[in-house]
Amino acid sequence: MSSHAPAHPVAPADLAAPSTVVHKFGGTSVADAERYRHVAGLLLARPESLQVTVVSAMKGVTDALIELAQLAARGDAGWREAWHALRARHRGAAVALLGEQVGDTVEWMDARFDQLADVLAALAVIGELPREVLDRVQGLGEVFSAQLLGTHLRALGEDCAVLDARDVLVVGHGELGVDVDWEASADRLAQWRLRHPQSRLVATGFVARDRHDRITTLGRNGSDYSGAIFAALFNADELHIWTDVDGVLSADPRLVPEAVQLESLSYDEACELAYFGAKVVHPQTMSPAIRLGLPIFIRNTFQPAHPGTRISAERSPRGPVKGLTLSPGLALLNLEGTGLIGVPGTAERVFSALRQAQVSVVMISQGSSEHSICCVLRAAEVARGREALLHAFAHELSAGQVQRVQVSEDVSVLAAVGDGMAGQPGVAARLFEALGRAQVNILAIAQGSSERNISVAVDSADATRALRAAHAGFWLSPQTFAVGVIGPGNVGAALLDQLLTARPQLLAKANVDLRLRALASRSRMRLDADGLHADWRQALQQAGDASDLDRFTEHLLAAHLPHAVVIDCSGSAEVAERYEGWLAAGIHVVTPNKQAGAGPLPRYQRIRAAAASSGARFRYEATVGAGLPVITTLRDLVDTGDEVLAIEGIFSGTLAWLFNRFDGSQPFSSLVAQARSMGYTEPDPRDDLSGVDVARKLVILAREAGHTLSLEQVQVESLVPALLRDGSVDDFMARLGESDASLLQRLQDARARGAVLRYVAQLGADGASVGLQALPADHAFANLRLTDNVVQFRTRRYCDNPLVVQGPGAGPEVTAAGVFADLLRVAAGEGARL
Repeated sequence: MSSHAPAHPVAPADLAAPSTVVHKFGGTSVADAERYRHVAGLLLARPESLQVTVVSAMKGVTDALIELAQLAARGDAGWREAWHALRARHRGAAVALLGEQVGDTVEWMDARFDQLADVLAALAVIGELPREVLDRVQGLGEVFSAQLLGTHLRALGEDCAVLDARDVLVVGHGELGVDVDWEASADRLAQWRLRHPQSRLVATGFVARDRHDRITTLGRNGSDYSGAIFAALFNADELHIWTDVDGVLSADPRLVPEAVQLESLSYDEACELAYFGAKVVHPQTMSPAIRLGLPIFIRNTFQPAHPGTRISAERSPRGPVKGLTLSPGLALLNLEGTGLIGVPGTAERVFSALRQAQVSVVMISQGSSEHSICCVLRAAEVARGREALLHAFAHELSAGQVQRVQVSEDVSVLAAVGDGMAGQPGVAARLFEALGRAQVNILAIAQGSSERNISVAVDSADATRALRAAHAGFWLSPQTFAVGVIGPGNVGAALLDQLLTARPQLLAKANVDLRLRALASRSRMRLDADGLHADWRQALQQAGDASDLDRFTEHLLAAHLPHAVVIDCSGSAEVAERYEGWLAAGIHVVTPNKQAGAGPLPRYQRIRAAAASSGARFRYEATVGAGLPVITTLRDLVDTGDEVLAIEGIFSGTLAWLFNRFDGSQPFSSLVAQARSMGYTEPDPRDDLSGVDVARKLVILAREAGHTLSLEQVQVESLVPALLRDGSVDDFMARLGESDASLLQRLQDARARGAVLRYVAQLGADGASVGLQALPADHAFANLRLTDNVVQFRTRRYCDNPLVVQGPGAGPEVTAAGVFADLLRVAAGEGARL
């Protein structure tokens, strides 16, 4: 502010009005004649008593004027062609807007373009571009724009005055930017109003005069600043800034499509968001409004009925965080040394050196140990900053008191902003938890004493994912998962149908967004940027890509969504080999595939280690008991400190059905054929009858209970005759009857003892085994329903009366439901409201 300015901007008493509103329109709002018409209609529909409208240049014109001046100063004759094009654009807009009444306006405009041509020709002669001349040239767009809108309003019959801000505004330029000479500006405005008492005014933004009466500008964002200055000078009730968005959003919608519009912000919140690059009013723009407590509205020119965002002194208690911003193009400069500890003035030397090198500091972080001072700088200035510190601390570096001046490039700063953060515990924890779950490493942290802002520096490669994860972590958008499904067979197809059916409800009620971005079968693959929907079968059939799990993975991660999950329904050992890499990369894995849980022990241990290291979830409930909570129950027992003494169960729905029905009334081979026809068995029934699948499930449970059991250590009784283990399925089915007699004899022997035959898995102190057993008729496993699975856990707590889990353990729908439940557990683990 000017040293002559009063504590508050001066507003002459005769300028006050019961309803005074200042409107500021940006370049997109006045891009052409149609847009000027739209703005005029919007203004005429408003009821204010005194209406002041500040306009920018037409979109792109300011840049075009700067380029004109630079071309001329370089001696490039191309400036003449560019000048003609710019004049033609303005004349065309005038003709389209004013029609037959355009004569005087075109004459006025031509005169000023001729003056501009004279200035450019002079620049071409002198071969340089003085600051004063550039200011004169680049501000002409606003002058033309105000004249066009004002003339159009007069053509519509409105008594409208056009105010050239260069006749009123007086400003100075200091180290902190532009400062307004409020007294001089208010006096000039009062004199101007005596000559122009109209209640409707159109004013130029961006331009002004300095204290030596030379034409100048207010710099970038100057038109918005002009709006706020005139709002203060006219003692307005409100300032409306019209743009091409509905208001201030909680994040950049280009990076977070789920960003929500904010109804209100405090001045402080808006300043914090703007500083870190959010599309909000520039803090300098707000300064006149802040001093007067003047509310600012951010509105959408193209949707004038939308209320927009209100920025005022009022603080809203709603939510700790209002918005998040991301500032790219930064770098980290770190001064580190044992000689810094406890030495007064170190920070002052750092920032003094950076100031002298004209390097702006975006963020500062220093640990309480004082061992290092870390600054985040603009990438373009970091080399200059490093050289400044090397020079400033040259003696300490040579003496070994400072060990290094280190630069980390490709850094972005994520800032969480909200008045509600002040005094509320856990806000930082929630931010760090969200970033940790999204596998984002934090390079530096800063929080102001106002507790209104927490800023973290992250690697730019992780920046978008960090923003989306934090946005979801504060419930500003849904918890979003990039989902990839492998193996759309029976179980996979059922899962896909369940997932896509439930997705809208999960989004609406639980704030969970499951986006199916990748789908792969054994031969085909479909990758989709927006997410596959109910017609996934047709989409996969029409896919031209061969399955490639590397590309599949890259596509999942390319979306930079907060979370990624692979659902493997394939049963493939080759896919299971990928789990370790996926988990290490922070990709959750959910699967009914037993190849990982029961496969080679070293691989299993690496998979679990990768999950533990990264924090990614490895869920495989459906590998045992389909949709039954078998593993969840066992995990709860172990996690609460219980000791598992023994596990027994019937883990095959197919074998359960066969021996529930095997009563001697028909051969066992006939029951197998019947089960196969009903779809209860695998395509090759030997996969069920061999007992290997049951053994795998027992290994999975044993490992979950803490045993280092391998499949080779399980004693397996196969029901496939040795002579039939090779050969075709048809040959096997044709000859299976050869073993009917032996199985019938075992049934009769069991009945003679009052027992039944069941195929049982057992784990105890004596080891692990699966096989056919004769159980007492009153045994818990003796009276199962059809394809029921059952498992009983004998533990230190459940010693006399084992804990039993029983229910349907086979079928695509049931198994898919188990997989889906695991997926939702993963989502709940990421903070989803389930």
